[in-house]
Amino acid sequence: MSSKPGPISLTKGNEAIAKGALAAGLHCYFAYPITPQSDIPEYLSKHLVERGGEFIQAESEIASVNMLLGAAACGKRAMTSSSSPGIALKQEGISYMAGSELPAVIVNISRGGPGLGSIDPSQGDYYQATRGGGHGDYRTLVLAPSTCQEAYDLTIRAFELAFYHRNPVVILGDAILGQMKEPLKEWEYQPNTEREAADWALSGAKDRPSRLIKSLYLADEALAGHNERLQAKHERMRQDLDWEEYATEDSEVLVVAFGSVGRIAKSSVRKLRSQGYRVGLLRPITLFPFPEERIRELAWSNRLITIENNTGQMVDDVRLAARNVADSAFFGVSPGRLPSPEDFLQPILEVWEQEEARK
Repeated sequence: MSSKPGPISLTKGNEAIAKGALAAGLHCYFAYPITPQSDIPEYLSKHLVERGGEFIQAESEIASVNMLLGAAACGKRAMTSSSSPGIALKQEGISYMAGSELPAVIVNISRGGPGLGSIDPSQGDYYQATRGGGHGDYRTLVLAPSTCQEAYDLTIRAFELAFYHRNPVVILGDAILGQMKEPLKEWEYQPNTEREAADWALSGAKDRPSRLIKSLYLADEALAGHNERLQAKHERMRQDLDWEEYATEDSEVLVVAFGSVGRIAKSSVRKLRSQGYRVGLLRPITLFPFPEERIRELAWSNRLITIENNTGQMVDDVRLAARNVADSAFFGVSPGRLPSPEDFLQPILEVWEQEEARK
């Protein structure tokens, strides 16, 4: 992968994802519009077509994910995007792609739920993204940007990971990220698209032996062997762990938060540190694989609090990571409310006071 600096512009988070996909060499995009991610298809309907790519507004979310499967099977850099209930409809297709070992990028700019919920921001799709969401033993890599720049950078990274592991990759954002505007520094990227799918893509068998891409294994022990191989791949994904740490060198209370809430919580931590409280932050950037070893290391010297814009999901992974070492408190802002740094100050201080009382 090579890059060189590009232009700087004031860009909405949704458009940053679209620009990142174009920079990554996007060939095909299939989707159905839904708030709050509709800026992505709106942007790509013009700019992807201008670059000679294929843009299809499908008749439904189910149709779009099956188009995605077809393009991925041909070795094309392909993407879909939606929001929470739309992603729910795509789960069968995502399971088929994971079972067939097909690379694709799936963007979820999540909204409040369950059901139709609202168009407000939410992190209620954490379980759906990190546990596969569909049927069978499979995982998707999950990337959680917190800024427009990360949305751009991680979209490019998502395509790299998808083809490296031959696996779907989910970008999990929310309405805060999708709708805010920030300065974006674009950079030119040179994907190696000729080599990455040469050995498996369905490109026509005129001058080579025929190939088969499938997720159905009926012979004795065949499915067991396939699942064991997939599990080994899931373990290899741990080499791509990524997270941000802030002020953990001397912290005694550690805040764990992801995505836009991780960014908001960082402001809370910064304010508390200015008042003399030794508080730190760990923000997972990859939600699967999850930085469990680093959280476990920090749990030896910190009381933990997990903060989310939901009623409690990532906190389960934090508690599993820190098991036999520490527990984690939880503070959740229910979907339908927009969190601010001030919302998190008192919950963090309560954990600080518990730590002081324990000494």
